[in-house]
Amino acid sequence: MPAHRTRLAFEPLSPELDIQQVVESTPNFEFAMKITCDAVDDFPLEQFERLVLYQVVLTGRPLVVEGFHKRLDKNIFSEKWLRGKYSSKVEEVCDLGKKVSKRFTMGHYLRSLHLLTSKITADNYTNKDRQRLYLKDIDCPPEWRDHLEKQLPPSLFYLNEAPKPFEGPASGKANLEAIPKTSQGERIAPAGDLMSSLPAKMRAENLMCYIGHEGTYTPAHQEMCASLGHNIMVDASDGTPEDGHPTVPGTSIWLMTETRDRPIVSEYWMSVLGHDIDIEDFFAPLHAWEIAPFKTWVVEQKPGDLILVPPLAAHQVWNRGTRTMKVAWNRTTVDTLELALNEALPHARMVCRDEQYKNKAIVFFTLDRYSKLLRQAKKLDNPSVKQLWSDFKRLFNMYKAILLSETFSQRKPEKNVEYHAFQSNVTCSYCRCNIFNRFLSCPGCVDLGGEDDPYDVCMDCYVMGRSCSCISNLKWVEQFSWKQLTDRYESWRRLIVSSDENDKELKLQFPTFVVARGQAGKKSVAEICQEQLARRPWNDPKKPKAIINLQSDDSEGEDDERSKKRRKMRQSLNAKSADMHRCHVCLHYEVNWKLAPCSNCDQHYCYGSLYRAFEISPQEVMEKHHWLCPKCRKQCSCGACKRDPSMKPYEPNTTVLGHDTSKVADPRSVDTLVDFRKSNLWWLRKFGDDVHGRIQKRQKEAEEAQVIWQKTLEQQGFSFETSPFEQPMQFGSANDESLQLDGYDEELPVDPSLSSPGLNR
Repeated sequence: MPAHRTRLAFEPLSPELDIQQVVESTPNFEFAMKITCDAVDDFPLEQFERLVLYQVVLTGRPLVVEGFHKRLDKNIFSEKWLRGKYSSKVEEVCDLGKKVSKRFTMGHYLRSLHLLTSKITADNYTNKDRQRLYLKDIDCPPEWRDHLEKQLPPSLFYLNEAPKPFEGPASGKANLEAIPKTSQGERIAPAGDLMSSLPAKMRAENLMCYIGHEGTYTPAHQEMCASLGHNIMVDASDGTPEDGHPTVPGTSIWLMTETRDRPIVSEYWMSVLGHDIDIEDFFAPLHAWEIAPFKTWVVEQKPGDLILVPPLAAHQVWNRGTRTMKVAWNRTTVDTLELALNEALPHARMVCRDEQYKNKAIVFFTLDRYSKLLRQAKKLDNPSVKQLWSDFKRLFNMYKAILLSETFSQRKPEKNVEYHAFQSNVTCSYCRCNIFNRFLSCPGCVDLGGEDDPYDVCMDCYVMGRSCSCISNLKWVEQFSWKQLTDRYESWRRLIVSSDENDKELKLQFPTFVVARGQAGKKSVAEICQEQLARRPWNDPKKPKAIINLQSDDSEGEDDERSKKRRKMRQSLNAKSADMHRCHVCLHYEVNWKLAPCSNCDQHYCYGSLYRAFEISPQEVMEKHHWLCPKCRKQCSCGACKRDPSMKPYEPNTTVLGHDTSKVADPRSVDTLVDFRKSNLWWLRKFGDDVHGRIQKRQKEAEEAQVIWQKTLEQQGFSFETSPFEQPMQFGSANDESLQLDGYDEELPVDPSLSSPGLNR
């Protein structure tokens, strides 16, 4: 039987939970840092921005700015205004218990909040059938957006492209005149949100509203593409009667981790809780956080509280009271782009999560915009210009990595490459990530299986063995002229080198593309795809053949049971040839293109065994010009090698639960190298499944990295151990008694005015 990890069940929070008492009595719980709008007013805006950079981005801890409720216009930030202005607007309401959406008018939903809240009490809140209807991910009213843009510091707001006047905290001390301008009047300074660099039609709309009641929640997750999260509660019930109905004060409880703990959080979520943090479908119970091996930052969000969420910091939210109304958005910065390209996107690709932010395109268009600004800076000695140069160089290095990954083999350049002008809308049919330039498209899969679109697969997925059932014979497509991209590289490189002609190191740090290509030392992703297209067979869709997967199920079963299967399999595969070899680990014969050959010996390893037993991805093998197998590295953990006293068998460091992407990926998709649905639990149990040891190892790595990072920050002049901003004492909300109305046991009906078959679902 397959090995499975026990999954922890959902447990709601009590309406009578005293979060203050919980934090005081739990060693690894701590209230997040808070500052007030009034305190920000007393200091230059640059100092506040520096604190945000240090606390949220560099240190990776949440920050709360409270007091905005005194500055927001209560005439528009209210339930009454929203119901009066948008009462008839139809929205998708999420039924969290049934995991379905229903269509409600805004007015009907808002009028029903007191009823929904009254049905969840201290006596029945554990009942999983309680109705929890959450109005989430709806467009922010333009009136709210305009007002928030005036009140919030520009560097924190959605789609900010340059410093500009505003009316909020520290606005009186914002020295905009010190920032130089171009001849066209554009300020030469970094943008607060690099999404603004994209053409308007390419931008992701992520300024959203969330309206909830007691018991609604957002599962534990990380912000998409490692972006910075922002969430401000603009209104909530205050306990006074509304429209003749009693109310309960509305707040939201946030449980958050910090950025540096993400490896520990991920391992804890999988090995202990039995869930994958990248899937975003599990709200962890309070006791799971209380015993967690990492610090949990707690916020009880009230009206006027703006929460800044660090990149890749896992967090979950629980709404309390009759009503909470929040506005949320995300920002992309140079720091988040680095995390997105190196970490967040590979994880998203594994679980097939949409990449809405077009990160590689943001790098390209931001470089284009910044280069125009810097050419007019004329080496100005100005802090904003210096920061712009610093960001430009980091973006350039990201661009270099993107181009190097898409470079064809020098020995075998592709001649037949189709051109498809970049419009930002090409996504991988398998992983759904956005494709910046080069990709593979299958000419034979259009109109197959009821699909009208061509089957387009990104290079990273193809390397992993993901494709349509044709497997090979795919054609190359690019969305930019390669010469255009390389010319931009050289142009931007010359701009950097010319910024300081006395710095001789710049030419070494930023080499020409030809030199950079030679320094790579490994095959590019595009070059791997070229080789695999030649190795992998073509499966004619008009004469389909069964795709036989002979990979060993090495993630489950005992040695004796597997040996019987091996003998039976070997008997059916007596027709061995030069096109087949046996995997050194699972002992199954397989066609050569599904095996990784060692460059030093005659052993072959199937990619499934490498992935689950040794945590080696197909790309790690294929990108090397000379790959040494685990046996040659004295790390093999197969039965025979473990008896060798000189061998130090490799023990997996991370729990892999497996991902069934069939419900998300294009239905024409197949996996040919690794079955990513399978876990590595069998291999972990083979070594004793030391969960505590794996987590301890992650903790030690995080602590060592933190020490190095802290020294780096101190060298750069970052130190906020004694913040100039006041940090008031944190107090939890009072223990408010939940209200209960008798006679309302039935589920809230869908708006009667929307009862036509075409609207209800």
